[in-house]
Amino acid sequence: MSAKTQSPVGSEAIELKGWLAAHKYLLLRRTTQLLFLALFLIGPWFGIWWVKGNLAASMTLDILPLADPLMLLQSALAGHWPEQTALVGALIVAVTYALIGGRVYCSWVCPINIVTDASHWLHDRLGLPKGWQPKANTRYFMLTAILIASAMTGTLAFELVNPITMLHRGLVFGLGFAWTFVIGIFLFDVLLARRGWCSHLCPVGAFYGLLGSKALLRVSATDRAACDDCMDCFAVCPEMHVITPALRGRSEDTPIILSRDCTNCGRCIDVCSVSVFQFTHRFDQRPSPGRTSGKSKLAHKATEAA
Repeated sequence: MSAKTQSPVGSEAIELKGWLAAHKYLLLRRTTQLLFLALFLIGPWFGIWWVKGNLAASMTLDILPLADPLMLLQSALAGHWPEQTALVGALIVAVTYALIGGRVYCSWVCPINIVTDASHWLHDRLGLPKGWQPKANTRYFMLTAILIASAMTGTLAFELVNPITMLHRGLVFGLGFAWTFVIGIFLFDVLLARRGWCSHLCPVGAFYGLLGSKALLRVSATDRAACDDCMDCFAVCPEMHVITPALRGRSEDTPIILSRDCTNCGRCIDVCSVSVFQFTHRFDQRPSPGRTSGKSKLAHKATEAA
């Protein structure tokens, strides 16, 4: 193992690019997540009702309806056909995430991402083993299960335990039972399964991943020939299996990360000291020579160990 793989994650990028540039997309994501949260909270907290509702369904400035298409799908399966305003709101959200990438919701909007990133940070700081790792398709079973449960029970099954809704409720009404779900996810990720909730179980992430499977916005390993095997991109990626095909592909293979599991969080761009990655679109045809085969052993071992 090279000395670079043993140095703190992102340290070389900080040294070469500066701290701000090495955290650019992380800072932008946190700002965006907190901004969305603040827009929903300034109403109940300060009486400024620019946005009414929450991430499940809202009305902005009494003009723009937005609704979670997964919630409406549960509602329809439960036998409760949504009103026209809710359908329009769900259509706006669905088209938006279908274009920019469904799991952009996970990394740039969902407030639970802040909780699970904090869990991952603490997990690493404590040096804990990765623990139980559910199969990659478990979240799709979870998604199927909540839809079947909605149809069978006539309820919005996941909304009864949705940690996103619970977090919002807890912030509005203060300490209460809702926090139990949020704290439970935090402890689950720290003690039982590294990145267990967002990367393996969350049905919301599964739904938005399917929704954005053909999205335009993509991360590309455009300059993959410059990769120096520091492994920092694998260390920070919440879905590290998406990196290997693009980064380690041959010259004739696309360098674009096309997996629907990619959250477009941009952390791989942040921590790469040699600027291998960048945001682009799925039709980018720029040539991107692959690496020599001998350099790919470390990445292969890391992917197997994940």
